[in-house]
Amino acid sequence: MPANIFAYTFGIIGALILGTGMCLSMKVIGSGTQMFVLGITLGIVGILMVSINYAVYKKLLANGKQKYAFEIMELAKEIAGEE
Repeated sequence: MPANIFAYTFGIIGALILGTGMCLSMKVIGSGTQMFVLGITLGIVGILMVSINYAVYKKLLANGKQKYAFEIMELAKEIAGEE
């Protein structure tokens, strides 16, 4: 669950940053060369965030599975033994 929450939150924030950068670079909001450069910079940051999101999610998911694997196996054995 924590991996999913992180992935959704990080992905949404990355997409919003990317969208803001696109709006600034296309001069939908703001005007001038400084806003254009800021838009490109924000766009690159947003692309990087969205790009690494899946890798970070997989890493967090693997760590969570490793952390609780023993407890899950013990519970599974206990349930299977009671049937």
